[in-house]
Amino acid sequence: MVFTKEDFNRGHMNTTNHRFIDEAGDTTFYLKGKKSALGTNGVSTCFIIGMLKVNDDLDVVRSKIIKLQNEIASDPFFEVPSVIKKKSKMGYFLHATDDIPEIRYKFLELIKTINCTFEAVGGEKSIKRYEQAHKGKEQYFYADLLSHLIKTKLQQEGKLVFHISGRGKSTKHQNLDLALQKAIHRVKSNPTKKIEIKREVVFNVNYPLNEPLLNLVDYFCWTVQRVFEKGETRYYERLKDKISLVVDLYDESKYLDWGNYYNVKNPLTSQNKKTHHRTIP
Repeated sequence: MVFTKEDFNRGHMNTTNHRFIDEAGDTTFYLKGKKSALGTNGVSTCFIIGMLKVNDDLDVVRSKIIKLQNEIASDPFFEVPSVIKKKSKMGYFLHATDDIPEIRYKFLELIKTINCTFEAVGGEKSIKRYEQAHKGKEQYFYADLLSHLIKTKLQQEGKLVFHISGRGKSTKHQNLDLALQKAIHRVKSNPTKKIEIKREVVFNVNYPLNEPLLNLVDYFCWTVQRVFEKGETRYYERLKDKISLVVDLYDESKYLDWGNYYNVKNPLTSQNKKTHHRTIP
């Protein structure tokens, strides 16, 4: 599907709402021979999907990000392997996992000037749940988390465009439609009231090199993932006032009184670091 400049500018098309979606962590559960990968080096303990709403003019924000990327790419100070590699292959774009601390700091400072809000759904990885609830397929695991992330956006009227960072089979049309159907089912299953879904929903799969706003959501996802993986909160604290919600989806110990829902009043802390599944699959 092709989107015009008018489509993208929120101020020119009030009935169209745009959200930008990316993820952090990996969806790896097994090594060769069906051996559990959980707890091994290089495999994440959890996987999160995050969604960003940008309240400023989208093209203006894009221009700011592109300007920063060009400054970094042309500055001899940043002639480091991660930047050189991207420049030689595809062109430099901001990506939190690859970027050195000095670049992260510059982008975090830019993000602070942008009027935006971020929310995420995180799922701690479990072999048992993966096999039983997700049929042992990475794309189903992805679809389940995505459905929880988007379900609250379906009850308003107007067109909703999810600009989503491409991720192999997980973001193929069939799997994104599965996530949408799961989200609709969850909304309609509300026992307290009957809800009719009126929104037109479109998934626009794109890539960070082509859509600078995906670089924004990448950084937010990464800051939350650092809390879950390492118990490191300094990046999260930097952006906390723009993070409206983080749902730790499978933390049953906190389900009472919505304790697994984190926001400014109930922020993530170093205690949210995931460790227990390393010994309990």
